[in-house]
Amino acid sequence: MSANLSAILYLVSGVLFILALRGLSSPETSRQGNLFGIIGMVIAVTVTFLSVGNFSSGFIYVIIFLAIGGSIGAFIAYRIPMTAMPELVAGFHSLVGLAAVFVAISAFINPSAFNLGTPGNIKLASLIEMAIGAAVGAITFSGSVIAFLKLQGIMSGAPITFKGQHLLNALLLILIVILTIYLCSTQSSNLFWILIAISFLIGFLIIIPIGGADMPVVISMLNSYSGWAAAGIGFTLENTALIITGALVGSSGAILSYIMCKGMNRSFFNVILGGFGATDQTSQSQNKEQRPVKSGNADDAAFLMKNASSVIIVPGYGMAVAQAQHALREMVDTLKKNDIKVSYAIHPVAGRMPGHMNVLLAEANVPYDEVFELEEINNDFANADVAFVIGANDVTNPVAKTDPQSPIYGMPVLDVEKCKSVLFVKRSLSPGYAGIDNDLFYKENTLMLFADAKKMTEDITKNL
Repeated sequence: MSANLSAILYLVSGVLFILALRGLSSPETSRQGNLFGIIGMVIAVTVTFLSVGNFSSGFIYVIIFLAIGGSIGAFIAYRIPMTAMPELVAGFHSLVGLAAVFVAISAFINPSAFNLGTPGNIKLASLIEMAIGAAVGAITFSGSVIAFLKLQGIMSGAPITFKGQHLLNALLLILIVILTIYLCSTQSSNLFWILIAISFLIGFLIIIPIGGADMPVVISMLNSYSGWAAAGIGFTLENTALIITGALVGSSGAILSYIMCKGMNRSFFNVILGGFGATDQTSQSQNKEQRPVKSGNADDAAFLMKNASSVIIVPGYGMAVAQAQHALREMVDTLKKNDIKVSYAIHPVAGRMPGHMNVLLAEANVPYDEVFELEEINNDFANADVAFVIGANDVTNPVAKTDPQSPIYGMPVLDVEKCKSVLFVKRSLSPGYAGIDNDLFYKENTLMLFADAKKMTEDITKNL
C-alpha cells in the first residue's frame, strides 16, 4: 500500500475516532459513536497490516495472534456483566500500557527494524519518545492492575498509606527524569531496564493510597495514561493513527478526570499524585455507634409510593450488582400509569466508573429526558414526596456536608434526606465503597428496605 493512501486512510480513521468520542458524549448517540470507533479501528489495523509490504512467514504469526486476541476480547465483551465493566476497563487499560512497554522494548533492542538507527546509535528524538512511552506504559500497567484488584475486591478499597509515601513518589518521578536524560546520552541498556522497573513500581505506589470513593477518577485517569503511552509509542513508530488515537484518548481521559474531580470537589493534582491528603477510612467505619433504624417491606414502600405525587429514583452500584435496572423500569412504568411523576437522579461518580448508572439505565431503555445529573435535580428533592434509593450509598451520605474528618467531606452529594420520605433499598447497614457509615440510614424520614434490590423492586411492583 502506498504511503499517500495509508496517510489518507489513517486520517479517515482519526476522523472516525473523533466522531466516536462525540457520539459517546451522550447516551442517545452512544451506539452510533461506538460504531464509528469500531469502523475507525478496523481501518487503522488493516492499513497498518498492509503497509508493512513484506508478506513473509512472520505474517502467519501476526494473523494467528490477531485471531487469538480478537476472539478473547469478543468473548469477554459478550459475556461480561455490567457490574464487572469497571474491572474490565481497568484490565484493558493495563494491556494498553503493557503493549506500549513491549513495543518500546522491541524498538530499543532492534531499532533498525523500525528505521530508528542501530543499537547504541538510536535517533535522539526516537529514544526520548520510546523512553516516555515505556515509562507511562509501565505506570499505566501496574496502576491498572492495582485498580482491578481493588474493584474486584481482591485488595481492600481503603487507602494503603505509609510514612514518607509522597516524598518517595516524588523522588522516584525525579529519578525517572534523570534516568531518561542519562539514557539519551549513553543509550545504556541497563538504564533502560531500570527506567522500566522504576516506572512499574511508581504505578503501584500511586494507586494504592487512592480510596474507593475516588475510584471513578482513577479509572478515567488511567484511561488518560494509556492514551499518552500509545501516543508516545506512535511517535516512535511514526504511526499517524496511533498518535491521533493516543492523543484523543489521553486528552479526553484527562478532561474527564478533571470533570470527575470537580464533581467530587477533589483536587485534580492531589488525586493524580496518589491520593494526597487521603484520610483513614477504616477506623471511622469500625468505630461507628449502633443507632436505631426504621425498616419496612415492599407493602410499606408501595403504600408510600401510591400516595405520592412525585418520586425520584436514585440508582447506585447495588442496582448494578442485583441487575435490577429492568425491574426498576417496570416499577416506574407502573407508577406512571397511576399519574405519578418519576425522574432519575444520577450522581457523576455513582457506581465504579464515570457514567456507570447512565449505561445501566440506557440498557433498560429508560427515556433520556427522565434522567438528570446532580446539579439539575438536587433542588427538587425538597419538593418530592418519595426518594427511592436503590443501592446508592456514598453519593447520598449527608456527612459529606457535615463532617470535616470524613474522607468524602466536600464531595457534592444528592440531597435525598430533604425528601418527605426516603426508601433505601440495601442488603444491610454495611458501609459503602468509601468504607464509612451513612447517616441517611438513621434519619427519621428514612425507611430501610433490607433485601436484594431486584427482588424488592419486583415485590413493590406487585403490590402497586
